[in-house]
Amino acid sequence: QVQLVESGGGLVQAGGSLKLSCAASGSTSSIGAMGWYRQAPGKQRELVARISSGGGSTNYADSVKGRFTISRDNAKNTVYLQMSSLKPEDTAVYYCGYSIAYGLFPRYWGQGTQVTVSP
Repeated sequence: QVQLVESGGGLVQAGGSLKLSCAASGSTSSIGAMGWYRQAPGKQRELVARISSGGGSTNYADSVKGRFTISRDNAKNTVYLQMSSLKPEDTAVYYCGYSIAYGLFPRYWGQGTQVTVSP
């Protein structure tokens, strides 16, 4: 079992920045891939960014490339999402996901953190 706790969400004006954190605990001796996903009202959950276990591989949704950066600190079992140049369409609940391997659908999810971007 892996437990994930997100933090850092909030309300920000368009053009602003936020940094999300996701702390993992539990059976993380085999560090897996982690990612950020988001779900806006009435829409399906979508991948925002993901990062491999060692941090050497990342990929991003086209809509956030150049604006968001995913990173991880394995010593702290924490993954981050630095979001810049935020747009109202980035408004969503952001979820952290833990996958046993890069590219696989997450097996574990955090509870989510709300990000609201005002015009």
